[in-house]
Amino acid sequence: MPAHRFLRRALVALLLGAAACVQAAALRVASAFDPQTMDPHAVALLYHSRIVFQVHDFLVNRDENFKLEPALAVSWQATGATNWRFRLRPGVKFHDGSAFNADDAVFSIERALGPTSQRSFSLKGLVAVKKVDDLTIDFELAAPDAVWPEKLWLVAMMSKRWAQAHGVEKAQDFNGKQETYAVRNAMGTGPFKLESYQPDVRVLLKRHAAYWGAADKRQGNVDEVSFLGIRSDATRLAALASGEVDLVLDPPYQDVGRLKTDARLTVLSATDIGTQYFTFDQARDELIQGELKDRNPFKDKRVRQAVAHALNIELIINKVLRGQATPAGSFISPLVDGYLAEVDKRIPYDPAKSRALLAAAGYPNGFGVTLECVNVAYREAVCQAATAMLAQVGIRTSLRSSPTNQFFPKLTQGTASFIEFGWTPSLDPWATLNALFRSWDPQGGGTFNAGRYSNPQLDALIDAVRTEPDLIKRRARVGVALRLLHEDLPYVPLYRRTLNWAMAKKVRAVQWPNDTMELRWVRVN
Repeated sequence: MPAHRFLRRALVALLLGAAACVQAAALRVASAFDPQTMDPHAVALLYHSRIVFQVHDFLVNRDENFKLEPALAVSWQATGATNWRFRLRPGVKFHDGSAFNADDAVFSIERALGPTSQRSFSLKGLVAVKKVDDLTIDFELAAPDAVWPEKLWLVAMMSKRWAQAHGVEKAQDFNGKQETYAVRNAMGTGPFKLESYQPDVRVLLKRHAAYWGAADKRQGNVDEVSFLGIRSDATRLAALASGEVDLVLDPPYQDVGRLKTDARLTVLSATDIGTQYFTFDQARDELIQGELKDRNPFKDKRVRQAVAHALNIELIINKVLRGQATPAGSFISPLVDGYLAEVDKRIPYDPAKSRALLAAAGYPNGFGVTLECVNVAYREAVCQAATAMLAQVGIRTSLRSSPTNQFFPKLTQGTASFIEFGWTPSLDPWATLNALFRSWDPQGGGTFNAGRYSNPQLDALIDAVRTEPDLIKRRARVGVALRLLHEDLPYVPLYRRTLNWAMAKKVRAVQWPNDTMELRWVRVN
């Protein structure tokens, strides 16, 4: 072969090899958090959603701007006052090569409605879901719902055949510490398939070659993703600096400024759509975690107001969170439909007023109580600062930090007297109102109402929001509910985080305001 032809072929082979390297890439992501389970309906946690919903799709999803778009459903329409018809995407394959169809969709919705599912709260009002044909399903609702499609985001679609084969027709009972096949195994239609899950160590995902969205122009080039659980802040950042990981989802706040000046890195930042809260047991007549055994001070609004006045949130944000948050007065973020700026002004820091309110409520010498907090570094630090401030007004607070798998059952089972937690909502306000503030019921009301707060007037408003077909009137009812919450103060809103992702320059990602990353769009150069 002439030398020039050999060189030309060698050059072409080299270029093709280089192109292949550009087209296929691995991504290593570090976070302090473990997803807890691979069952898509067992929990409703941010750390779970980040990973499990790369494996499973929904009927509807969101675009780069966080707006609703078709996913496993290509279209939908209201066919009556209380009926919706969804047409499913043809040609969708599960990771085992089997076809997704209406049987799987109906099964998945019914599974998500089950008593052990923590996704049932978003489906409240659903009477029945029925198969029309292989690619069509109908929903029957108890009352009109103008935004029903919004409720189906984050309700994962599973294979009915796979679930039956492995005995996981029902969602794992996470609170009951149930072990099922779906805890460490998964099989969906999503852009990535689960290769392995080692709790608290590593989750390995690999690209689903037959993914239905592979031709989307937004599609990235990542073929393999490792999610590494690294609890130590310093170790996570050291791994990023050395190139052992490509992206850190939760860099410590005190290091964000330095990371932004590192020429090797990119830091994406956004305001969180979620809010952090303190909430209180308002169901029991006495504290189960405190000094008082004959009374529950938190049932008195003046005591809840005293807690709010005792907290210098601006100082906590500046000193503990290093300015990486904004104070919250409203129970929902400005990004959520129906937000009212008028109720987003925090109750002012005023220790003297706090002490006066406690005295007026019958606690001139204060009282002792346990504050439950998850053992996440920044949240523990906020809780520690808050306990010192509360002590100044006489609320003697003992901080108890627990790992995720112990903390979240306390939240959903309502077994804490005083607890800190965060909520990451969708754009639809009803989901937050129903999950956090409606009276608890086994049909999905108040699933995350940790203090079992109950207000019949608010319940009626929340139900009216769900059933109001006129969007203008719906927003007005949301406004009434937010004003009532602001007045009653069942929780104390604390702050909204600034979300920061630190990544190598070679990584390109879309940052949603709910702190999750769509791996299907990630590119590694």
